[in-house]
Amino acid sequence: MSKPLIFDQSIEKLGVLFRFSGMNIKNKIVTPLDTIKYRWLYTLNFLVVFSAIIGSVYYVILGIKQGKNFIEVTSVAPCLTFSILSMIKSLYHLMYEEHIQELIDLLTELEIRENNREKCIEKEEIIANETGFLNKVINVLYVLNCSMIVVFDMTPMVMIAVKYYKTNEFEMLLPYLDVFSFIPYELKYWPFAYIHQIWSECVVLLDMAAADYLFFTCCTYIRVQFKLLQYDFERMIPDRSVSKGVFYEEDELRNKFVELLKWHQDIIYSSTILEIIYSKSTLFNFLSSSLVICLTGFNVTIVDDIVIIITFLTFLSMALMQVFFLCFFADLMMTASLEITNSVYNCKWYSANIKVGKQILFVQTRAQEPCKLTAAGFADVNLNAFMRVLSSAWSYFALLQTVYGAK
Repeated sequence: MSKPLIFDQSIEKLGVLFRFSGMNIKNKIVTPLDTIKYRWLYTLNFLVVFSAIIGSVYYVILGIKQGKNFIEVTSVAPCLTFSILSMIKSLYHLMYEEHIQELIDLLTELEIRENNREKCIEKEEIIANETGFLNKVINVLYVLNCSMIVVFDMTPMVMIAVKYYKTNEFEMLLPYLDVFSFIPYELKYWPFAYIHQIWSECVVLLDMAAADYLFFTCCTYIRVQFKLLQYDFERMIPDRSVSKGVFYEEDELRNKFVELLKWHQDIIYSSTILEIIYSKSTLFNFLSSSLVICLTGFNVTIVDDIVIIITFLTFLSMALMQVFFLCFFADLMMTASLEITNSVYNCKWYSANIKVGKQILFVQTRAQEPCKLTAAGFADVNLNAFMRVLSSAWSYFALLQTVYGAK
């Protein structure tokens, strides 16, 4: 019986996100019937989120026309920005669906090859440590997203109950009142508006979580492959002693080197596919994160209502964690690709013949160029990029404090 693949188990763990968001990750769409079968839920969810975006934009435009203050106008900015971001992520997932399936197939094949190699405790520890950390991060983010739903959706209910208990009056509250800017403020519309906002929020979180967690998973398993390759490169040339008459077979070494070279090329190609899938959506992610962090931080420092403060703090923490983990996992993958240089240098290259030594030098030179992810080529995705996002957000925050803080 073949050993179950750890990568498949990680993908299955994300299945609930893709299932309820309507985003396809495994099924190939060939016929029109397949399109209906695997796209109907995504289309429905897309329309729900799109209608929420229209409502938020209309609320902002109406607020500007009516002369509302800056805080009122921008109160829907976090929801609006996250909604647009989730739509962009899901659309790019749809556009690059074939690339995603190709990447999953490639990483699966790389794990199968590794399972066919000789087992050792050191390699198993590498896999266990990396995948264990990934699972912990995803589990924590699952809990935080569920908390986000509870805070966002249940706060109006609690406020309605408290007010009704104190004043015996029923006030139609919603997580955000932007929907009442284009429908009548009447009780018969309130339940539908509430359900619509809960639905759209869940879809936004599902779309973002599905795209991001798949990104984290692929980065982790590409990093695992780099780590395993490092281990094999360092032990490619065995110890030998001419005085003792111990030699290694040149043909065996050459075959092993070709195998590792092909392995390295496959890992590089997998990182290239990942770059194609996420490059453009990451650019908007960086731009929107600076805006959300700035506005939510500013609103927290200005308003006095504790409920609004908690709501904006939730948005602020979500924006920070979302862009941080995006940069963090990309940075881990990039670092692992650079570490190949050290493992090649430590492979006892001085014991090989001149021809093999030159080929090893070529691999080392290539490994000095990192396998990195970018935001559409404008910026590398790593922890330095996260610091630049925070720096930009702080600059915008300081500007808002100067203009509106004293008012």
